[in-house]
Amino acid sequence: MRREEVALLAGVSVTWYTWLEQGRPINASVDVLEAIARTLRLDEAERRHLLTLATRAPAAGQGAVTAPDDVPDALVRLITAMEPAPAYVLGPRWEFLAWNRPQARLYPMIDQLIDDERNLLWVIFAEPTARDLIVDWADQAHRILAEFRAGTAGLRADPAVNALVERLTAASPEFAEWWPQLDVAQFQTRVRLYRHPRAGELAFEYQQLTPSEWPGLKVVCQLPLPGDDSAERLAAWRSIA
Repeated sequence: MRREEVALLAGVSVTWYTWLEQGRPINASVDVLEAIARTLRLDEAERRHLLTLATRAPAAGQGAVTAPDDVPDALVRLITAMEPAPAYVLGPRWEFLAWNRPQARLYPMIDQLIDDERNLLWVIFAEPTARDLIVDWADQAHRILAEFRAGTAGLRADPAVNALVERLTAASPEFAEWWPQLDVAQFQTRVRLYRHPRAGELAFEYQQLTPSEWPGLKVVCQLPLPGDDSAERLAAWRSIA
């Protein structure tokens, strides 16, 4: 669509819309932003991302970006109760805050990473054993990166997030190529496939929950599939060589 067409359908002047594209300091109401989102046929993740960037606050339904200093004990007990399904808790910057025993068996390096590297995005892009573990790594990594951008839009000025992006840009050619593409995506339930060195080929349904009491945190659970024995085979491997 031409700029003039977008402006006409969104009900704004071409000059105002041009200034918006140029990033000039103009006021844009939520109603106008919603009209632009509809005109551009943005999906839900893209609409939320637009509102977050424009209003400097999380869009409706995105949740707060604050989190408690320590992992709530209730969430630790929750992921423990999810066994034998691998599960973990992520902080606002996608740092690993807690994980259960099956998750440590699925990805043993999680117990060995230093604090700066104990982050899901760092693991996906910069930790070699994770790349070997995940089947269809490129597709999964690209999707996770788009979800990370959407999920951390409210932290775009956060020094820790910016430092993570800088380190990943230097460490991963794929990250350096994909991050400037500005892709965003809403989380979707999907099947994750793994090539585990001890337990063999594994398949889990990837689910994500947001605790209402701690909306800055995420609980991620990888559920066993009906009729599949991946969880049992993973549980049978009890020692790390």
